[in-house]
Amino acid sequence: MSRRCELSGVGPAVGNNVSHAKNRTRRRFLPNLCDVTLASEALGQSYKLRVTAKTLRSIDHIGGLDAFLMKAKDDNLSLRASKIKRALKKKVAAA
Repeated sequence: MSRRCELSGVGPAVGNNVSHAKNRTRRRFLPNLCDVTLASEALGQSYKLRVTAKTLRSIDHIGGLDAFLMKAKDDNLSLRASKIKRALKKKVAAA
């Protein structure tokens, strides 16, 4: 399982550990991934996704999974999230 957020596309970043003597060794900064179940109000279904804690706060701020997916860029979304977004667009167009 990759260490990548399914909704925002955030993955590991690289940097340095810097000691007091300024010795630098390479390290990875891993995203704070959480396994969550998010409900889509328009589709009436729940989805298990692996997202970062920051993305969860963004979802709450924007107004739910449906609103977040409609604003999200397709490049950042995983295949599963893209499928949900396509189904959501189809449902909204039909209504």
